[in-house]
Amino acid sequence: MTDQQDWGNPSKRKGRLTAVLVLATLISAFGSSFQYGYNVAVVNSPSLFIEAFYNSTYMERYGVPMEEEVLTLLWSLSVSMYPLGGLLGSLMVAPLVNKLGRKGTLLFNNIFSIVPAVMMGVSETIRSYEIIIVARVLVGICAGLSSNVVPMYLGEISPKNLRGALGIVPQLFITIGILSAQVLGIRNILGNSTGWPLMLGLTGIPAVVELLLLPLFPESPRYLLIQRGDDTTARKALQRLRGWEEVDEELSEMRLENQSERAEGQLSVVSLLSQASLRWQLTSIIVMNMGQQLSGVNAIYYYADSIYASAGVQENHIQFVTVGTGAVNVVMTIAAVFIVEAAGRRLLLLIGFGICCAACVLLTIALKFQESLSWMPYLSIACIIIYVIGHAIGPSPIPYVVTTEIFRQSSRPAAFMVAGSVHWLCNFTVGLVFPFLERGLGPYSFIIFSGICLATFIYIWMVVQETKNKTFLEISQMFAKKNKVEIKQAYGDEPLKGSEVGPEDVLSDTAF
Repeated sequence: MTDQQDWGNPSKRKGRLTAVLVLATLISAFGSSFQYGYNVAVVNSPSLFIEAFYNSTYMERYGVPMEEEVLTLLWSLSVSMYPLGGLLGSLMVAPLVNKLGRKGTLLFNNIFSIVPAVMMGVSETIRSYEIIIVARVLVGICAGLSSNVVPMYLGEISPKNLRGALGIVPQLFITIGILSAQVLGIRNILGNSTGWPLMLGLTGIPAVVELLLLPLFPESPRYLLIQRGDDTTARKALQRLRGWEEVDEELSEMRLENQSERAEGQLSVVSLLSQASLRWQLTSIIVMNMGQQLSGVNAIYYYADSIYASAGVQENHIQFVTVGTGAVNVVMTIAAVFIVEAAGRRLLLLIGFGICCAACVLLTIALKFQESLSWMPYLSIACIIIYVIGHAIGPSPIPYVVTTEIFRQSSRPAAFMVAGSVHWLCNFTVGLVFPFLERGLGPYSFIIFSGICLATFIYIWMVVQETKNKTFLEISQMFAKKNKVEIKQAYGDEPLKGSEVGPEDVLSDTAF
């Protein structure tokens, strides 16, 4: 059949990038995901100047300099409160997206960005370092919500043939946020004694943009139809997103999904944990999110400056090399956007974790011998860049896409709540434990990360199935066999006319 004929046949028509879909994607990703990345890196470059502010403020209050242990504790709190806030934000995902919707939650979430942006921006003026620590908790809540809700929103508004590519866009904006913070943190820009309050406060700008523009775009049609029961608004939203009037087939698929879940209602986290039909899906998102965070990505960035220094990079040039590494991260995430629909989710995960595993082993060897062999430090730099490439094409972006795809409407909010909690808890753990691990094991600490990458690789190879270009119902059917549950119609429901999905295509928890 020709492309022209496909265009006239709704059942053969592929989704396309309409202006509404593109703008909704870019605005939600910039307004929310960008901030996640920006706030990860924003305190790194100006850390010495912020610590000096802590010390001078303490001196003004009490007339004596701050003890080194107290300063270390306060700075550790300033850094670690961010992932702790992320964990709190993840725990808020399910109740908020069910009550306010996906778009509504993103708009509400801007409170947790604009308020702390003002707090951090005025912290030096009002001479309060406590306000920075509180603000870091609040922007962490913002990141915890956005890191889960943006992929959910984009996954639900995207056509199935573009769901993977658009699902990676949030991760792309996270990497752009990190790179932006690294660039602004250069000493001659804002990473200095006078510019750091402005640098911290700039996180509020994307939130204001989102607050002004996102209301112009549709809510998730799946949320409107399945959870709100608003057929008319769902149809209008879907027509705007797809750019054509004939959306009956996609609405029929949503109705079938609604039939299959009618008996379940909205699943809580406790209910999710007890569902036989979701056993392998739940295990998979936990393993992938643990693998993503415990694979050493944060430790790699933590170690990078000392590796660059040992390779002979001058201290005032290290910041530029760090920016270069951030640029590589952005470029490879862009590459992932374009190849995910062709390569598939599973292959990119396997390649990514495989590269990270090998890079960690080589980095261990390079760090061990870098003082005895003159060329080893350059191998260390190469290992860091290779690791960043591997993580950017698979472990960083794909778990969010897969989480959206392998859960249906009733279980998706609770699933993101679980995935987000695992993500942020592991993030917090690595930040807390790695300095002690590095002190005790030195370069051998990366062997632990390589083992985690290998274990995650093996799990994905054996369990995770490819989900590209499949409807949510087709993915549920695919997992049913692995979960050993029947596929049958919910009691009292009739199959929808004109749908290729028959009575046997609705999921039940009845075991074979």
